[in-house]
Amino acid sequence: MNTNVDMNKLQDNAVKIFTSGFACSESVIAAIRDALELDIPDSAIAMSSGFPWGLGGAGCICGALAGGTMCLGYFFGRRTPGEPVDKCFQLTQEFHDYFKQTCGGTCCRILTKGKEKNSPERKEQCTKFVEITVEKVAEIILREYEK
Repeated sequence: MNTNVDMNKLQDNAVKIFTSGFACSESVIAAIRDALELDIPDSAIAMSSGFPWGLGGAGCICGALAGGTMCLGYFFGRRTPGEPVDKCFQLTQEFHDYFKQTCGGTCCRILTKGKEKNSPERKEQCTKFVEITVEKVAEIILREYEK
């Protein structure tokens, strides 16, 4: 795992991925995978394809938030039934609270209210959410890795 992550490069790559055709959740996972040089298969990115636009367009949880949560689960989630999940929950809640405070909420429909689905304004806003997410998720992972 690469622990020498340039946050600006991470964010730039996430934006590049996002503007190249992946949606928010997919972009977050791909950018974290690239920056930390992780052995995350493409199938993990595919598993996140239902999250964009608030769970398949339903407007619920922000896809960037969901993708970031998947990344935290990759590191701190359970591998076997019955394992403790406290650390994963603690770090996910930290990320959730940061995202909610920084972005103004967690619900896609609320965050993008008044913006057409494919409008430049919405794309710009979602790009910012992807940038915020990859930076915070990488920060949490690297901080915990050093412990």
